[in-house]
Amino acid sequence: MVDLPTLSHLRAITDSTGVLQHAIGPVPNREFGYCTDDVARALAVTVFRLEHVPDDPDAHAILRTCLAFLVYAAMPDGRFHNFMSYERTWLDDVGTEDSFGRAVYGLGIAVAHLKDEGLRAVALRLLKGAVPHIVHLQYLRAHAYAAIGVAYAFSQIPEARHALEASRDFLLRAHTAQSFPDWDWFEDILTYDNARLPEAMLRIGVALDDSEAIALGLRSLGFLRGIVIEDGQFVPIGNAGWYPRGGNRARYCQQPLEATAMVEAQLAAYSTSRDPNDVATARIAHAWYLGKNSAGLVPVRGSGCCDGLASDELNPNMGAESTLAYLMSSYALQNVIVKAH
Repeated sequence: MVDLPTLSHLRAITDSTGVLQHAIGPVPNREFGYCTDDVARALAVTVFRLEHVPDDPDAHAILRTCLAFLVYAAMPDGRFHNFMSYERTWLDDVGTEDSFGRAVYGLGIAVAHLKDEGLRAVALRLLKGAVPHIVHLQYLRAHAYAAIGVAYAFSQIPEARHALEASRDFLLRAHTAQSFPDWDWFEDILTYDNARLPEAMLRIGVALDDSEAIALGLRSLGFLRGIVIEDGQFVPIGNAGWYPRGGNRARYCQQPLEATAMVEAQLAAYSTSRDPNDVATARIAHAWYLGKNSAGLVPVRGSGCCDGLASDELNPNMGAESTLAYLMSSYALQNVIVKAH
């Protein structure tokens, strides 16, 4: 079993508007306001939290705040703003593709798992408005995030088949162009949220009953696993240089979102393979948060998570992305463990 963290730190960095992006240590930093990226991920986290603790008042309150934020972030054409100042002013004309994909990711999980019909109907309306834009995305991770969200909700939005097919084909073309016998990947460099790419292929494959997509998802995840699992420890690609094909891999600064991406990808693999080794690898990735990492440092502080890991120190700030990554990893892993028993 996994020790389930509470939402106390997430509650501390959430106000009546949304989830504040950054923190100074454990204290919310209002200077940088809010972003749809984080709010959508917080929506997913609270939905999963309620599957374990249905009467958690913090989860119910944060969920409604997040859903209200996404309603306000939604533009008339179905896309989303991303950055909002603390004064509740939108700072962009339209959000980034990554923020759009993550909005779809959070909404898809809400549609798939929310028990409250009224709240689920709001999430479904926003998701349906966003789906037509997926086919126009130009970035791999935007396609991956969006495809994961749509795949979660596919049984309730079958008209999104075309969007899933578009994301599958976009990822397939990228893999065909960039893969080599020694580099079974979608790009010529490993950067951030890497495991989301094979996860997307796995979830698309399951939704569309596409065995070739599933096979590519499993194979590319195996390639990534061979790089980031070292002697039973998760060592994600650091953002201080990434890992270009044929070059040297950066070992630091390691980001918390890499661990949850690996956890969720391995759990997606388990849903197709039923191989207990997939859950075991997910546990290894989750253990990164608990100090089983290359620096031997514990990023978790109570129910929050530090923002990054260097070779000999932690970034002490506990912002939204890092905290949400830790929470999502905990709840997603627990979901599978409970169902397996």
